[in-house]
Order: sequence, then structure tokens, then C-alpha cells
Amino acid sequence: MSARIYLLGAGAFAVGTSAYVVSGVLPDVSSELHVSLTAAGQLATAFSLSYAVGAPILSTLTGRWERRTLLIAALVLAALGNLIAAVATDYPVLIVGRVVAAFGAAVYTPAATLFATGLLPPEERGRAVAIVFGGLTFALVLGVPAGSLLGPTLGYKGVFALITVVAVLVAIVERAALPRVDAPPVVSLRERFAGVTDRRVQIVLAMTVLGVLGAFSVYIYIVPLLKHSAGLTGRVTGILLLVYGVGAVVGNLVGGRATDRFGSLRTLLVLLTGLTAVVGTLDLTMTTEVGAAAALFVWGMFTWAFNPPIQNLLLELGGGLLISLNASAIYLGAGLSAVVGGLVIQAFGVSYLPVLSAVLSLAVLGLLFALWRDSALQRVEELEREEDIYLTAAAD
Repeated sequence: MSARIYLLGAGAFAVGTSAYVVSGVLPDVSSELHVSLTAAGQLATAFSLSYAVGAPILSTLTGRWERRTLLIAALVLAALGNLIAAVATDYPVLIVGRVVAAFGAAVYTPAATLFATGLLPPEERGRAVAIVFGGLTFALVLGVPAGSLLGPTLGYKGVFALITVVAVLVAIVERAALPRVDAPPVVSLRERFAGVTDRRVQIVLAMTVLGVLGAFSVYIYIVPLLKHSAGLTGRVTGILLLVYGVGAVVGNLVGGRATDRFGSLRTLLVLLTGLTAVVGTLDLTMTTEVGAAAALFVWGMFTWAFNPPIQNLLLELGGGLLISLNASAIYLGAGLSAVVGGLVIQAFGVSYLPVLSAVLSLAVLGLLFALWRDSALQRVEELEREEDIYLTAAAD
């Protein structure tokens, strides 16, 4: 496995930390800028929605760029966004910083994924995707705890400044270590969205949105859920979040290897079946510290094993053009999760969040069966066309 792919994962870690760390510094932002905790929470929404909108548009605008240059520019843009957040003295400027950082991440993650898959043969493509997304999972493991631990010492400005330094350092190393790669053929925004007319692509993107929505609508509110289920608070909660993150790292790697060995559809079938069972019983299994640790580890593993087979499916269906759209789908689901989860809490209580997640997982499982049927029909039609061509040639 090329060490360069791990370097691409390091860049994903930098931009991913920019996304996740805000959850750990929300109280500091609320206090220092004199805004409500709810308003501070919109920093995460601003990042997610800016990423969702920016990914396909920016991928089109930068289509002519040499790939290494594009990766470095994306990291520098993410660093600039975090620098703006670090020097912001009011809420609107901080929002601007989050939007700029999101645009950098929206360019980097799809470009790094395609760069990584180009460094390995097709049969190892799932593992290449898993390594890049491994950077995002490590950001999840370290980002939120780092914000919580460093915030009181450095303040939220210091935390954003630290991320700025990390992004710049990774950009410098990538400039020295990565090869130049010519830009692929230029694709217009209309052509980039043309693949969405394929019903199978629509199903996969819907699976991404609903899958992320189901996972994050619980994860965002996992602290009050742990308090409700087992009365757990404080340092124990931080340790349990770390356990979830470790499960996420393991799941991401397992998902990549399983995809290469068994294919995307079979891997997703096993993952979604297990995920539905695990998340649907969270309120029952998280009644003790040990039970909560086991449940969060398995939940994190099943959740983050989801990315490699989904990305691989899109590469099979339409190539690299669909990767940026899937990135938009990921952050659209993440951006909606706080709203949907909050509505469920207001209407039914925090204990119903796992039920919501299980229902959404079942919906994704139903979409998978629809995709499997459509893929089978497509293969039958291809075989029939091949047979017609053969018979015509034989008759001639």
C-alpha cells in the first residue's frame, strides 16, 4: 500500500477536524461571543450545508487544475477558513470562516479520494477509499475530544489556529511528496449532474443522505442519550465517545477490505442489517458503562464501514464524477440531522432517537434491495443485447 495514500488521509484528517472540532468548543463560542448555544450550534450547520452546495460546483470550477495543485489549494483554503475563525471577533465573521473552511474541505475530500484510487489497481480501490476516509474517522476520534480538552486552555480561537497550522503543514508535505497528476477531461456542471438521471445513482445518493441522517441524528445528541439511559456524564462520556471513534476507525478499514473481497452490495447488506439491530437497541444496551462502551464501539464500526462500499458503488456506476455529489449527500444528511433529531426530542423525547435511526436504517436497507433489483435487471438487459449481437453476427 503506497505511503502517499496515507498522506492523503492526513489531509482528510485536517479538513475533517475542522468540521468536527466545533462541537467541542460550542460553550466557549457561546460565552465569548454572547450568543445562545443554539446559535453557536449553527456553526456546524453552516459548515455542512456549505460543503453540500460547494462540492459539485467547486469540483466543476477547478476541473482544469492539475490534481496535486488542487489538493494543496484546497488545504490552504481550509487553513484560511480556520484562520478567519481564529481571529473572528463577532459571530458573522466566524460564520464566514466556517463557510470558507467548508469550501476547502469540499474540494479536498473528493479530489483526494480519486487521487488515492488512481494510485492502486481497481481490485484495491475499496481500501484506497477507506484510507482517505480513515482520516475523517480519526478526525471524529480526536476532533470532538480535542475541542473539549484544549478549549479551556487555548480558547476556541486557539483551537482554530492549531487546525490552521496542521492544514498548512500537511499541504507543505503533500507538495513535496505527491506526484503531479494531470487534470481529467473537463466536465461541465450539467455533465457532472447527468449521472443523477440514472435511477441506480439516485438510489445510492438517497442511501447516503438517509444513512448519514440516521447516524448523526443520534450522535449529535449522544451525550443527553447517555445521561438518560445510564445516568453517565462528565469524563466517562468523553471516554465513551473515544470508544465510538475507535470503532469507527476499525469499521472504516473493515468496510474497505470487505468491499474489495465481497463486493459493494453484499457488504452493504450485512452492514445495514447489523446497523439496524444495533442502533434500534441503543436505549436498552446503554444502561451501564460496560454496555454503553460495547454498544458504541459496535455502532461506530457498523456506521463507518458504510462509506467504502457506497463510494465504490458510485465509482462503478459513473466514475469519479459522482464522488463530489456523494460528498454533498454526506454533508446534506449531516446538516439535516441536528434539525430532525431536535424535532424528535421535542415531540417524543431523547429515548426515541435510536428508534428514528433504526427506521432510517430500514429505509436504507429497502433502497439497497431496490438497487440490487435494478442492477440485476440491468445485467439481464446487457446479456440480452450481447446475445442479439451474437445471433445477428452468426446469421450474417
